[in-house]
Amino acid sequence: MLNTKEYKLSEKIITSSLAAAFSYKEYRIFVDELAKHGKTTGTEQKESLIEYTRLNSRRMKRWDKTIKLPESAFEVLKNFDKPVLWIVLTESWCGDAAPSIPVMNKIAESSAKITFKVVLRDENPELMNLFRTNGTLSIPKLIMLDEQSKQVMNSWGPRPTRATKMVEVYKKENGALTPEFKQDLQLWYNKDKGQNILDDLMELLTLK
Repeated sequence: MLNTKEYKLSEKIITSSLAAAFSYKEYRIFVDELAKHGKTTGTEQKESLIEYTRLNSRRMKRWDKTIKLPESAFEVLKNFDKPVLWIVLTESWCGDAAPSIPVMNKIAESSAKITFKVVLRDENPELMNLFRTNGTLSIPKLIMLDEQSKQVMNSWGPRPTRATKMVEVYKKENGALTPEFKQDLQLWYNKDKGQNILDDLMELLTLK
């Protein structure tokens, strides 16, 4: 939880960030257009990032079609009665965001109490700096706020718990993540079918 000084700063920053926020539908259209025209978000228009944006456009489309919430998730959402705002920081090239953000949206679509917004990390450095992971600017980063007061309630990301453990073990044994590991991680996401992400986010909603 942020201390009082950080909260006062974050309230101003969050309000500013929301001015340029996307709805999920707007974000999906935006990423599809970037992919279509050979572009990516951010200031670096590197071919590698453009290719990741193309991949993620296809991946999100597939995730949107295949994600199904179990009855247990609907039970949690039915009992969740506090209006909240979810803001996720991301970029179009982020491989971990492609499976995670569609799950966030599916949950938000299924609850009248959750408003979901997407903002770009590189366009919101002050907000991102408040929610670093181990000192890094890792994304996606989901921030949960009280809808009325905009007080920060919790945050999640950049990866679900099991994927985080996989990354930690690999880094300890091999150092930096390799393209081969990142490909294996995407295969894990596909096999898991969003269940670990869903479990984490359901826990986020039930924490007091």
